[in-house]
Amino acid sequence: MKKSIVKMMSDATAAAAQKKDPSKSAANQRVTAPVVNSMGRALSHMREDSIVSLDPSKIDPSPYSDRFETDEEAAAALDELKLSIGNEGQKIPILVRPHPVEKDRYQLAYGHRRLLAIQSLMADAAKPESVKVKAHVRKLTDAELIKEQSLENGVRENLTFAEMALWAVQLREAGLKQREMQPLLGQGQAVISLMLKVADGVPSDIIRAIGRAKNVGRPAWMEFAKLFDDPKSEERIRRILENDNFRRAPAQEKLAIATTAARGRAARPPVVDATSAEIMSNGTIVAKVKKTASATTFSIPKSETEFAAWLSENLSDFHDDFLNGRTKSGGGSN
Repeated sequence: MKKSIVKMMSDATAAAAQKKDPSKSAANQRVTAPVVNSMGRALSHMREDSIVSLDPSKIDPSPYSDRFETDEEAAAALDELKLSIGNEGQKIPILVRPHPVEKDRYQLAYGHRRLLAIQSLMADAAKPESVKVKAHVRKLTDAELIKEQSLENGVRENLTFAEMALWAVQLREAGLKQREMQPLLGQGQAVISLMLKVADGVPSDIIRAIGRAKNVGRPAWMEFAKLFDDPKSEERIRRILENDNFRRAPAQEKLAIATTAARGRAARPPVVDATSAEIMSNGTIVAKVKKTASATTFSIPKSETEFAAWLSENLSDFHDDFLNGRTKSGGGSN
């Protein structure tokens, strides 16, 4: 069954490419073939690997870091995943390898956030020894491990440009050529070259200090990297990294502050959160509310999908009730 699925996907991809532009068919097949091969290997391993239950405390992180876990957005996503696993259990196993140095320990290949969430649940549990993590155990070389980790990144498709840039550097350090990175990063060689240019031009600790920068794309990072042509720019930026205004700012604002500092100008104070709170019901977090100078944002965890749908359908009625009540109390405007 696995072979037939892979073959159908390969044939469909090639046919679509031929129909769109016959002159590009061969080139497109060369690019997509590694993706199909990777999926074939993954399907094969899913069939061959058994799922075991492991002690989360015996699993060390991957030697390669593909994610920024220091900003508020990442912390919120981890809290949501922890809540989901706590309520519904772990649905997708992680992948580990026997630790290359330490006996009776393992090293993570992928499933970083799942592992962190379960380790946090373990720390909170009355009986920590009862908390286990579902995992596939596979013997992997460093090159195989980083490819498996990249394959899952490709499935998630939500790494930011900054994360992919630093990930491309680690792929290069593991011995992969740019053409080998294409199916792993889901990008062509031209974009990968630009990623590496940014990562080589901007010190990695400065990129990580700025954060994932979800809404910041390639052009902004390219412009930022050019500032380091001035040898004094790095020194100016490092002066503001520990500044409270910088550390509390969202990633997009951090990049703007760092850019201003690199040019030798004074940075304006960023807008920071005024209020952040959790809404509880029956001991469960059903929503989080965050107030800033420009908006109030409610976020509802995935485990409360039905409540979110119900709220969306009824929110206009709530607003009508609010307006009617304000009018009756004399609070309406003329």
